[in-house]
Amino acid sequence: MLFIAASFDVKKAVTNITNAEEAVISCENHGFEDGDIVQIYSGWGRLNHRAVRVKNATLDSFVAEEIDTRNTTFFPSGTGAGSVRKVLEFIQISKYLNPSISGGDPKPVTVKFMDEDTETTLNDGFSAVTESFEIDADQFGTPAYQAMVELSESQTDTILKKVLKSGDMIFTPCTIALNENVKLAEGSIMTNSVAVNGNGRITRYNKQ
Repeated sequence: MLFIAASFDVKKAVTNITNAEEAVISCENHGFEDGDIVQIYSGWGRLNHRAVRVKNATLDSFVAEEIDTRNTTFFPSGTGAGSVRKVLEFIQISKYLNPSISGGDPKPVTVKFMDEDTETTLNDGFSAVTESFEIDADQFGTPAYQAMVELSESQTDTILKKVLKSGDMIFTPCTIALNENVKLAEGSIMTNSVAVNGNGRITRYNKQ
């Protein structure tokens, strides 16, 4: 099943994120509860835009479940502050078909050092993730359709949520682009195409 984050609470300031097996995020009077899904904006590039599940919430802090920030090369101590916002509503996208995904693959770079006679292949990060699918054109006017129209027009950040048959959930930070022009094909239903442009790392969680 597919869901789109249609609304968010206002951003709240994050004053510190710890380097830990599961990062502790300091955010005064955040109001979050265990199990909430929030989006993090952080000075750490590997955490920026990422969707996380709230765990062990207290008045002024919470744990970002399964977010490991112990590597201070990737997560320099004291530089992860930013902001956080809670997802208020996920709306299910019904009657979708022809899903596809590309990107997310390693980007190899081949170099040859002057003092060596063989080339070396290095990994230079990962390519951007893009996904696409089509929806039944008769979904026009539904809450999910309207949400995607608004997100397409504003090109603001959102989160795509996938629920697998196992109950596991995958959250993809992204922007959405809905093509409102109906696609016509003989012998097939009329559809609208939707593009999902990832702008951060995905997060996968087991069913609660």
